[in-house]
Amino acid sequence: MVKNYVLDTNVLIHDPKAMFNFEDNNVIIPFPVIEEIDNLKTRGERTGAAAREVNRILDNLRKEGSLQKGIKLENGGMLKIATLEENGIKIPRYLGKKMDDWILLYAMELKKESEIPTYLVTKDLNLRIKAEAVGIEAQDYLTDRIEYKNYFTGFVELKVDKKIIEKEKINYNLLNLNEKPYPNTYFDLNDGNYYRYSEKEKALIKLDISYFTEIFGINPRNREQIFAFDALLNDEIPLVTLVGSAGTGKTLLALAIGLSKVLDEKKYKKLLVSKPIVPVGKDIGYLPGSIQEKMRPWLQPIYDNLDFLFQGKGKKPDEYLEKREILEIEVLSYIRGRSIPEQYMIIDEAQNLTPHEIKTIITRVGENTKIILTGDPFQIDNPYLGFSSNGLIYVSSKFKNSDLAAHIYLLKGERSELATKAAELL
Repeated sequence: MVKNYVLDTNVLIHDPKAMFNFEDNNVIIPFPVIEEIDNLKTRGERTGAAAREVNRILDNLRKEGSLQKGIKLENGGMLKIATLEENGIKIPRYLGKKMDDWILLYAMELKKESEIPTYLVTKDLNLRIKAEAVGIEAQDYLTDRIEYKNYFTGFVELKVDKKIIEKEKINYNLLNLNEKPYPNTYFDLNDGNYYRYSEKEKALIKLDISYFTEIFGINPRNREQIFAFDALLNDEIPLVTLVGSAGTGKTLLALAIGLSKVLDEKKYKKLLVSKPIVPVGKDIGYLPGSIQEKMRPWLQPIYDNLDFLFQGKGKKPDEYLEKREILEIEVLSYIRGRSIPEQYMIIDEAQNLTPHEIKTIITRVGENTKIILTGDPFQIDNPYLGFSSNGLIYVSSKFKNSDLAAHIYLLKGERSELATKAAELL
């Protein structure tokens, strides 16, 4: 049965192409949403870019027909911008003057006028509660969600016959797995060694990395860090996602190996570092100074890790690297439109990015560039994202079938015993 889906503004900002993801159903965009999109288009960073893209999409669609009467979409659905006439509409007293209340009123009127089931789609939890309170079925935008129970951790632990693991390469068919491993899945076979499944060789390859491997003064301290070392050092894996709670070493490992690749191996020309700016509503333009100076408060954890890596070397890491044009601090919104070749990119706290924003970043990657995404999906500052819908989890799940990517979930905190316990209990 055909359904009506009324879209909230935050759904379109989360994914400007969301209107095309409702199959052969009716997609209704209330007029107040268009007003909100217009107000958001000059916002800095990612929100403004998403709002402008929504405007471009709708402008192209209106060339194909009337947005008021409805435009047939390629998937068989219908897109319409809805307007309400004040005459004849009784506005309930409990609805205030907030834009959310007007969007809710549109859904209520549509349900009243139509025999077709009507749903309000919003990433605003409070609006979903209000909708249910007035008899409107409400949903989150689920198209890009990755359910927690289906989440891929990046490694497998098995106990197998010792005769099988006496070789440097192990045919995965000998492991009696239920299904073929994903490319670059890591294995702990409880023999004191660790392995990575190579799709090219159709076998498990024993890792050269051990607890004695040292890169830029850093040694892996646990099993998952050994997996991370291998993925970060492997130039044939251009995309690595490191997921874990505070203190698991995600950023430190990425920086240490990045510095080694740039300074020692000279595999990449530059180390590019950035992170999303989410916690406050102001753009970094409100802060004084250059881009590096404006970004400094947001990237202080990066600088703390650089100080740690350079301790005892008698150099200030940021000055040393920036003077040699080795370190670049970039604002994520400025990456749009660029092509970034021959660089080692670290996007920290990527859990605060939407799937659409992650796509924008990764599609900027040029030849011989490696990109590392780090973050904790349980520490999200973006109010419309959760574990199942943030860009970090989304990209790690979508790339699990590709030999271009490796994913490691770091389980054990190594910052301190107290930090580890706090992450567990709090």
